[in-house]
Amino acid sequence: MLSQKHSACILAAVLLLASASGCSVKTDNTASADPLTITVWTYYNGDQLELFNKLVSEFNDTTGRSLGITVESSSQGTVNDLETNVLASANGEVGASDMPNIFSAYADTAYTLDQMGLVMDLSDYFTKEERLAYIDNYLDEGDFSGDGSIKIFPVAKSTELLFLNDTDWRAFSDATGASYEDLSTIEGLVSTAETYYNWTDEQTPEKNDGRALLGRDAMANYLLLGAKQLGSPIFNTENGKMSLNFDKEVMRKLWDNYYAPYIKGYFSASGRFRSDDIKTGNIIGYVGSTSSATFFPTQVSLTDSESYDIALKVLPCPKFADGENYAVQQGAGMVVTKTEDDATVKACVEFLKWFTAPEHNISFCAGSGYLPVTKEANNMDTIRKSTASLSASMDSILTVAVDSVNSNQMYTTKAFDRGNDARQILSYGLSDLAAADRQTVEERLAGGQRLEDATAEFLTDDYFEAWYQNTLKQLQAFEE
Repeated sequence: MLSQKHSACILAAVLLLASASGCSVKTDNTASADPLTITVWTYYNGDQLELFNKLVSEFNDTTGRSLGITVESSSQGTVNDLETNVLASANGEVGASDMPNIFSAYADTAYTLDQMGLVMDLSDYFTKEERLAYIDNYLDEGDFSGDGSIKIFPVAKSTELLFLNDTDWRAFSDATGASYEDLSTIEGLVSTAETYYNWTDEQTPEKNDGRALLGRDAMANYLLLGAKQLGSPIFNTENGKMSLNFDKEVMRKLWDNYYAPYIKGYFSASGRFRSDDIKTGNIIGYVGSTSSATFFPTQVSLTDSESYDIALKVLPCPKFADGENYAVQQGAGMVVTKTEDDATVKACVEFLKWFTAPEHNISFCAGSGYLPVTKEANNMDTIRKSTASLSASMDSILTVAVDSVNSNQMYTTKAFDRGNDARQILSYGLSDLAAADRQTVEERLAGGQRLEDATAEFLTDDYFEAWYQNTLKQLQAFEE
């Protein structure tokens, strides 16, 4: 915590901001005799946390020293842990820590805090030229009111890709003629997954024991992005108010290309993350965030004593064949806690500008699977020149990811009140139903039923209609 001589700003009548300070930020090369300390909370863990802390130390030893700024970073655990701790601080809960100066946040959390008057608009701290350096969609995410505000500052982004266990894929491909190109569309992916299920089923004398080809890490992304690609976005938001567009024809197409293949056994999800399912051999591919790439296993472990090495293949995220070129935009940004002390805000901005300068941003992204946020850095030639230690696997991941960003319109839903709750309905409503019904199908198969008979009940128009109406009713509660 800062010393008592630094001023504090009380917000929302209950919040004491330890971030406030009466110090001025020097802009010459003379270190301040009384440095200003700013605190940063993140959800980074593992390699990501190590890389972030390394860069924080570099800032403190160089630019921070010359400007009289010291950054103190702290990981709060998971994204959910961070959100819980930030909201506890904002609400003045007993035992909660003081609010940090900067914290990682997704749009819905940032919007909630902005409605409480706790988020700083950074737009006045960037020139027009400085703003133009950043990828437009990344800055737009933090513009809640559409007036050019910057309430979430992008520091590292991600998109979704298709990650393959290429070792097992090649055995399947050699036997059936399946190609990577078959996986470029959602429709091709489903067809190939059916072929894979049947091919693996034929490898054993038992019937209906084929294996799933693919899993998905984020069901909400599939539904939201798929609907956008098909020209019918689910959530339309303006000034924090959401209007719902739950088009039945579009939802049926999304249903047919996930729920139906899932209950047939072509898709699967059993571990906590799909990278876990790759490791156990339950699937050989998954659609997930570029930032998950560092967790892709190098082996498949069949038993405690039996395993084999696998290679990674990275492909673009499949799109609907008749869909528009949109790719999902992911990754939390940094939010600066509101304060009346301009020196504190300037110190926060100095650090954020430094961190997102291409040479520093690339250093973080090249080891974490995230993507740089400036136009200059979102280029593989620039990335390779700036990173002598770029691994072959990370090179392939970033190559496909950077191309996805440059060849698509990036898409993320705008924040609205209780938006995260609405997203949770999309995240679990369809996937939980598919998992439960697949279990019923497996029990029927074990009892001797044919696959067609075991799944027939779940593939009717009435069954889809029941899911559609139930989900529609839940989502309508979030409209204003």
